[in-house]
Amino acid sequence: MTPAQIEQLFTRSDGSFLCARWGRPVVPVVFGVAEETLGILKGAVEAVVALAGHAMAETDPELGANYLVFFCRDWEELLAVPDLDRLVEGLAPLVARLNEAGANQYRVFRFDTDGAIRACFAFVRMDGEMQQVPAEVLALNQAVQMILLWSDRAFAEVGPLARAPGGEGELGRVILRPDIAEVIRAAYDPVLPAAAQDASHALRLAARASRLS
Repeated sequence: MTPAQIEQLFTRSDGSFLCARWGRPVVPVVFGVAEETLGILKGAVEAVVALAGHAMAETDPELGANYLVFFCRDWEELLAVPDLDRLVEGLAPLVARLNEAGANQYRVFRFDTDGAIRACFAFVRMDGEMQQVPAEVLALNQAVQMILLWSDRAFAEVGPLARAPGGEGELGRVILRPDIAEVIRAAYDPVLPAAAQDASHALRLAARASRLS
């Protein structure tokens, strides 16, 4: 990826640049899925966290769990989740906006004082489109989108996943795009800051990503 392409991954709709990574071990908790799907989701998180060279833990000493994923069939279900309105400020207006937009997924991030990701709340509405997505693909996509603070339009045209070549007559399995994997690994280089608001950060990411390719 060129520096300009990487810059676009972290440039938001309002023109501001912000790249942030997790500053503490990731502790996932998933709500609203069957036991067999739970293992797939947590496995995807483990794989992406390992790719980044980051860490997971059994519990966060301050929050208990810091990556919460909620699956629902209707956005109004979120309003019935005990204490969720205390974790996500303005939950009712958010649900109204999601309904109006016809959205099927949304993420809310919280940050530590140094700008590093402190927590992520992911919401997925299992509408007709989402129900057609295999669990492994859905899980990997969610894990990739929580590992960094991507732009709100980063994957609007091209998603973070790709299909690996299969044998004759086979489609091949879905994998993380190699260029996106390189950006993730580069962003977790301990030499770099946990968060950056200057677009020149993309130059440093590109330099490290090129060495990983």
